[in-house]
Amino acid sequence: MKKINFRKFITKNGTFVLAGRNDESNESLVEQAGKDEEVFHTKEAGSPFVNIKGNPKSGDVKEAAIFCAKFSRDWKKNKKDVEVHRFLGKDIFKERGMKAGTFSVKKFKVIKIKKSEIEEWQE
Repeated sequence: MKKINFRKFITKNGTFVLAGRNDESNESLVEQAGKDEEVFHTKEAGSPFVNIKGNPKSGDVKEAAIFCAKFSRDWKKNKKDVEVHRFLGKDIFKERGMKAGTFSVKKFKVIKIKKSEIEEWQE
């Protein structure tokens, strides 16, 4: 079995966060996300799925959303504010015929990440 290599970081609060690197790792990330764990993806295609492991502490959601935006195609191409969707693992599903790394989501919240937040974010 091939080892999946996720992007990883620890928030300022010490919370572990995983992110996909490509279609294959996004598939694995969504499969391993707990049903009540926070998951993020940009509104536009071409971003990592990002998963906060366990219960987020104050500030973790914002850090994970900025991380998601920073590694997105939307940010790399446009260098403008990025809309990130926040949802739970249980709200993600795959429809027949969807390509690898692509999912649908039942319900989500919108987080607007400002250009300045992405530029200032440090791992």
